[in-house]
Amino acid sequence: MRSQALLDELRWRGLLYQHTEGAAELLAGGPISGYIGFDPTAPSLHVGSLLVIMLLVRLQQHGHRPVALAGGGTGLIGDPSGKGSERPLADRDTIGENTAKIRAQLERFLDFSGSNAARLLDNAEWLTELRAVEFMRDVGKHFTVNYMLQKDSVQGRMEAGISYTEFSYMLLQAYDFLELRRRHDVRLQMGGSDQWGNITAGIELVRRAAGLDAHGITAPLVTSSSGAKFGKTESGAVWLDATMTTPYKFYQFFVNVDDADAGRYLRYFTLLPEEQIVGLEGLTASQPEQRAAQRALAVDVTTRVHGTHAARAAQEVSSLLFGGGDPNSLSSEALQALAVELPVFTVEPKDEITSYDVLEAVCVGPNALFKSKADMRRMVQQGGVYFNGRRVAPEREPLAAADLLGGEYVLVRKGARSYGLVKVR
Repeated sequence: MRSQALLDELRWRGLLYQHTEGAAELLAGGPISGYIGFDPTAPSLHVGSLLVIMLLVRLQQHGHRPVALAGGGTGLIGDPSGKGSERPLADRDTIGENTAKIRAQLERFLDFSGSNAARLLDNAEWLTELRAVEFMRDVGKHFTVNYMLQKDSVQGRMEAGISYTEFSYMLLQAYDFLELRRRHDVRLQMGGSDQWGNITAGIELVRRAAGLDAHGITAPLVTSSSGAKFGKTESGAVWLDATMTTPYKFYQFFVNVDDADAGRYLRYFTLLPEEQIVGLEGLTASQPEQRAAQRALAVDVTTRVHGTHAARAAQEVSSLLFGGGDPNSLSSEALQALAVELPVFTVEPKDEITSYDVLEAVCVGPNALFKSKADMRRMVQQGGVYFNGRRVAPEREPLAAADLLGGEYVLVRKGARSYGLVKVR
């Protein structure tokens, strides 16, 4: 049965947290449409969004029709779920720009062709046309204040305070479900467990206002084994947009997850079958230093988010910086990625460029590899400086074309882990 296959997969992957009674029967009755809403208050989705995106991917894999709903309308309000304080309101232009960017990100995951083609919708289509009096009469009358106060998204904010604007968010999201049910026969809403209150409000509105059935499924919120919030690093959130989090840093985030989390994240974020995941977990237990599960996770997710070439370049850069890879074997894509990740220094063009011209270049600027030229000369004498993996000789030597990576760069390494890239042409 379709329902059993989908719900069983969600269950063994640890992705089934709550579902309404009757959801299994709904899924068993043939292809249905199910949706998830995405908040456009930032110009990119983040890795925490991957969990619910993969719910849509798995829904489509099992023959159903996924609907990704961009919150061009609700984004003007802001979802209070999981927030400790009121968020600044974004203007219409910003929400519109963010919605377009998020739509492009979602297109990387879902198939928009075939009999169960995915659909991208924007709730600004109906929410921005609403009139206040009609909304309060037609929607607000179906909800008591007591009902709304019982929801976790509201209770969590009662002490700090919640504005009427955010208090009304639940009704707007419920109205989304009603409109999707009427316009596109969408019968299922999915999301993280923090959305359960909003989902059940929508189900209630569909039943009361239209006399129709609707259902919900949620997945657990993702945390690390230490209890830390998933997707947060010292430098901030890990974004799906390559200009906000580079593919290399994105890859490194996943390759550095704890052994205790690797198998769980493989279940959550990849389409790898159970047998392969169990095998990778076994390798992690027996040979943890190989980080086989983490590498498989990082390659799979980075490829899905950024594409094959970016994932391969991220692997090359990671192998170079942390695995002793050969700089001379770097692809052009990896060299470009390296130029983004490392401090880049410049040597002014002249007839002959020597090794010391390169060394003196990395002694200048806020990212200088050496404290001074004297410090640089001392480390060269001690054999602790390398060009493209080759130890630099104490004598001044001219650079040849063969010494340049990609015809223009020298990779300078000080000691074991301190790098700089020098552009000489």
